[in-house]
Amino acid sequence: MVHKRPGSMTADQALTLDRISISLGGRTLLALSHRVEPGTVLTVMGPSGSGKSTLLAYIGGFLDRAFGASGTVTVGAIELTALPAEDRHAGILFQDPLLFPHMSVGANLLFAIPQIVKGRAARQAMAEAALDGVGLSGMAERDPDTLSGGQKARVALARALLSGPRMLLLDEPFSKLDAGLRQQMRELVFAKARGNGLPALLVTHDEADALAAGGPVVRIGE
Repeated sequence: MVHKRPGSMTADQALTLDRISISLGGRTLLALSHRVEPGTVLTVMGPSGSGKSTLLAYIGGFLDRAFGASGTVTVGAIELTALPAEDRHAGILFQDPLLFPHMSVGANLLFAIPQIVKGRAARQAMAEAALDGVGLSGMAERDPDTLSGGQKARVALARALLSGPRMLLLDEPFSKLDAGLRQQMRELVFAKARGNGLPALLVTHDEADALAAGGPVVRIGE
């Protein structure tokens, strides 16, 4: 379940990238316009250094100032490029799960739930439901260090979904998993994007990722 904040968009609005241009040292790394429909995945493919992760950083609002960037990012009628990073509400998955090591699995999830959700019982119920939704029922008390790589990836996904995101930004989140787990996580992540009506942007250099995503593919840096 994706929790919606008052004033946030409904889950039926697309992510629109309008004339995005990113440069470094006067050299254009990428130029892109695209509309990502709710529940679909746009895959941006390219070699290392082509600007894939930089694109996600621009959309998410944390682009390093060394880069030049222009163009607008909107979800529905909301222009995200006019907002600070914390107000863009992007659910982001990286190569590493980046779980808080000093918190239990459950506490990691509770941290992500918007403060508008009041009451300890309600928040815990949401966290438990999120764990169940990624196949990790009963693991709320576990230390993240005791989890396998695949389990950590599932917790990271549950945490991203609990935050009430407007979109999912996927920065090669399957690249450090072994082949079997990689396919399981692809299927789970893309199913959650579809089920929650979230537009998703995946950057990768792996053709299998693009095939599993099943959406349009844009190639850069070639």
